[in-house]
Amino acid sequence: MENLFLIIFLIFVGQTLGSLVGLIKKPKKIMLYGSLAFAASMMLSISFFQLIPESLKTSSVLLVAISFVLGIAIMLIVDKTLPHINPELMKREKPSIKRSVTMLVIGIALHNIPEGLAIGVGFALSPALGIMVALGIAVQDMPENIATIVPLYGLIRKRLKSFNILVTTVLFELLGFIFGYHVLKGAAPNLLGASLALAAGFMIYISIEELIPAAQIKKYPKVGIISFILGILCILLINLLLG
Repeated sequence: MENLFLIIFLIFVGQTLGSLVGLIKKPKKIMLYGSLAFAASMMLSISFFQLIPESLKTSSVLLVAISFVLGIAIMLIVDKTLPHINPELMKREKPSIKRSVTMLVIGIALHNIPEGLAIGVGFALSPALGIMVALGIAVQDMPENIATIVPLYGLIRKRLKSFNILVTTVLFELLGFIFGYHVLKGAAPNLLGASLALAAGFMIYISIEELIPAAQIKKYPKVGIISFILGILCILLINLLLG
């Protein structure tokens, strides 16, 4: 039960803190870029050090490969279909304010579902893996929400309303977690392994397509490289502590 509460806390804390920081004081770009590189590193490390190796223990290489590619394909379709704000751009869409806010909120909410599924899949296998995945996603949610709430506030011009809207979208991540956990808990090993590979595809796509480009590593190489290395070390340390 304690692990479950910790998971729920992590699901909410990243987005909530990111939204608060973005409203109270927009951080310096170098800090935002460093946190994005750190988050990308954590998510890639979780995928390559935990999710994929665990999936190979219960499923065939072919099934893992197909599920992994499917996860990337799903995120690609979601990314191209749903409107959202890329943290690198920090720009809002141009149509009417009402339509822009509506489309932005829908995009953010539905982007949260695969993240929740990834947490649920990890937790279905073991609480430690679920906590690690939730931590990685919480870390990436912080800078992403900082970058998202700035233009959202620019559209609405009301701080509390902007905060409430963005935090409400966390419920979709929670729903994704509940669905992933309850559907896959006690599932056949092959299905669970395939789901882990699918979750790895989700996380790797988010890292490579959104977080790494947004981190501006070429522009700030020292910050980016150091943050990236720290992210890897952080996951290795957590893995050691959680066993």
